[in-house]
Amino acid sequence: MSSEIPLYDIVIIGAGPVGLLLSVCLSRWGYKVKHIDNRPVPTATGRADGIQPRSIEILKNMGLKSKIFAHHPARVHEVAFWDPASQGKIVRTGTWASCPDFLDARYPFTALLHQGLIERVLIEDVEKNGTTVQRPWTITGFATNHANPDYPVEVELKNIDSNVTETVRAKYLYSGEGARSFIREQLGVQIRHKDPISHVWGVMDGVVRTNFPDIKMKCTIHSDHGSIMVIPRENNMVRLYIQIASSTDPDFNPRKTATVAEVQEAAKKILQPYYVTWDRVEWYSVYPIGQGIADKYTLDHRVFMGGDVCHTHSPKAGQGMNTAFHDAINFAWKMHLVESGFSNRNTLETYEVERKFIAETLLNFDNKYAALFSQRQPTAAEVSGAVHDSGEAEKNPFVEMFKANCEFTSGFGVAYNGNIFNHTSEHSFQHPLLITDSPKLRSGRILPPADVTRVVDANVVHLENEIPFNGAFRLFVYGGLGASPKKGQHKALSDLAAGLSKPGSFYSRFRYENRTRDTHHDSDNPHSRFFSIALTLAAKRPEIEISELPELFHDYSGRIYADDRRDLKVLDAKASAHAKAGLTGEEGAVVVVRPDGHVGIAVRLVEGNGTVEALEGYFNGFTTQSARATKDSGLGGGVDQVRAQL
Repeated sequence: MSSEIPLYDIVIIGAGPVGLLLSVCLSRWGYKVKHIDNRPVPTATGRADGIQPRSIEILKNMGLKSKIFAHHPARVHEVAFWDPASQGKIVRTGTWASCPDFLDARYPFTALLHQGLIERVLIEDVEKNGTTVQRPWTITGFATNHANPDYPVEVELKNIDSNVTETVRAKYLYSGEGARSFIREQLGVQIRHKDPISHVWGVMDGVVRTNFPDIKMKCTIHSDHGSIMVIPRENNMVRLYIQIASSTDPDFNPRKTATVAEVQEAAKKILQPYYVTWDRVEWYSVYPIGQGIADKYTLDHRVFMGGDVCHTHSPKAGQGMNTAFHDAINFAWKMHLVESGFSNRNTLETYEVERKFIAETLLNFDNKYAALFSQRQPTAAEVSGAVHDSGEAEKNPFVEMFKANCEFTSGFGVAYNGNIFNHTSEHSFQHPLLITDSPKLRSGRILPPADVTRVVDANVVHLENEIPFNGAFRLFVYGGLGASPKKGQHKALSDLAAGLSKPGSFYSRFRYENRTRDTHHDSDNPHSRFFSIALTLAAKRPEIEISELPELFHDYSGRIYADDRRDLKVLDAKASAHAKAGLTGEEGAVVVVRPDGHVGIAVRLVEGNGTVEALEGYFNGFTTQSARATKDSGLGGGVDQVRAQL
């Protein structure tokens, strides 16, 4: 009977942001995915709506941004701060960029769009790649019993409508169920809360009529009557977060509820002297503010959890869906590398280590942010009086905290600590050619953005976004200011190519078994599904002839670039992409970027064997001796995969 049980690479429970993006990744890469959700239909109203700048870049890199933005999300470029004025009114006290210039973001805004519309795009992609989200199904039991050593997890499922049951086996089980998780409960994993619930808020989506001047902007509003956050949305909608109870209230109850009419009345008082009425209300809910984090994300590295299963917090900082996206891609590429034989199983240990650290950072911020937001701010008269008495203005702590944390909330502050993937001075492998003191190339952080000219078609492109998220490590090679693209005048580059091409090198060990594979239209993974190379030369595009470069790079013809664009951030630089990576000398560098876009290690590009030796030492820390047999189609999908990459 056991041989008749359906076998899957992974069973995913829950079709919210974390489950769907994980399903997108693994379905694209050819994995057999069983994906269920207990809701009869996708999200219809409400829930998350904010896509932060770094998440927009991730969606762009995955080829999903254009379809999501076809729904015309609202874009928040600035945040307005309103504080109490005399006679119970409010006054704007300042504005601040949602994503300040110093972050150097490609998309310096937050996109606001109904979660259901985002889910539709992800579901369409999943289905295109052979996976169906089955509804309404739920999980009733699971066990890592190793009855089948190759598929050690047994999962019991049930259709909620028909009560039909099904038993399947999988290599992995992933919970994206949300805050009320059956899997987390069965594992006995506890959620630890930072503080007791001290505030209750209402959230309302709808179309309003108002003379409030900043209704199309994100606003934080504090008045003598309470607090509101305004979030513009698509299709003339607005989301309002309205405080309805505080622990300072004499009759405070963390389970307090309020009707739509009561919350609307509270909003009218807070917005005085401006008026507000509702044409319609699309969605409404009441929630208490609390910050909680799971003790563990996995117990056996077979059953994993992510998204709201592992971390809960207030929604006002717009981090929930974005954190879920990062959870999904972090697990996806690590599972992929393990299951394809590239990496050792201890790779999976870094999922919890990295993602829990980020969640803890988020909760610490959110705890302070939510508390400050809920506090009454001083009136303009009180601030003026304080300035008169002390001689200097007292800074608003809420505004100052918002400014100080904008790097993290935009997603660009996501920085992973040292481990087998993120090289630091504490790493077991060291080499004199490693770049360890660069303020630009920091392991665990994303690669600095740069505009370059693609040689084959003279298109100006975003270098950091050229290689798609396909589960491969990205080797960004910067030729250096001293190298010429002319034949025989780039010895360091030639030595690098020769070293990578040697039998037994980390690069050659993972080449496709079929050496006659047609790579003519594949500039991303012509030699291996685990490595992609992008070469940037400090020269004008007409000076570069690909045929004069080392042979290794000929198959990467679509990933060779001229560093000939000016950049306002480094106006005096001879080669701006090099400069933004901190490379201003004659030498170049090889920057290894993880599949999720974070820098793993940076190595100086020099003549001889040293550069490849340093790279070899890094990859030997987590790779196997050779990958399992790979299909000619690379990451799965054959012609469709190649077409998607083009």
